[in-house]
Amino acid sequence: MQTKKLFQITSIILLMAIAMPSRASLIGRDSIPAATAQPAEDPRVLVLTQRLEEIKETDKTEMSSSEKKVIRKEVKSIKKQLKEMNRGVYLSVGAIIIIILLLILIL
Repeated sequence: MQTKKLFQITSIILLMAIAMPSRASLIGRDSIPAATAQPAEDPRVLVLTQRLEEIKETDKTEMSSSEKKVIRKEVKSIKKQLKEMNRGVYLSVGAIIIIILLLILIL
């Protein structure tokens, strides 16, 4: 009896862990209006994204390997700066499962 209940709880938790991330991405796109989805853009973010678009549109076929290397480093640094400006909290699936298990054990 105890093993059956534990198996049911574990299967429900695993199902939720698999279904939550896919459902969360769908909810994030459709339910939040575009005006409230993004806060007021920082001018630095706009400049950096514009520079990334310029780099993407450039013709890299005629560049030497050293020039391509410099551009790759610039793109990496811009992406790193954008990532630092976007200070979000992210939880992995494993962390969510552990939190749910702890809540089940406590309650």
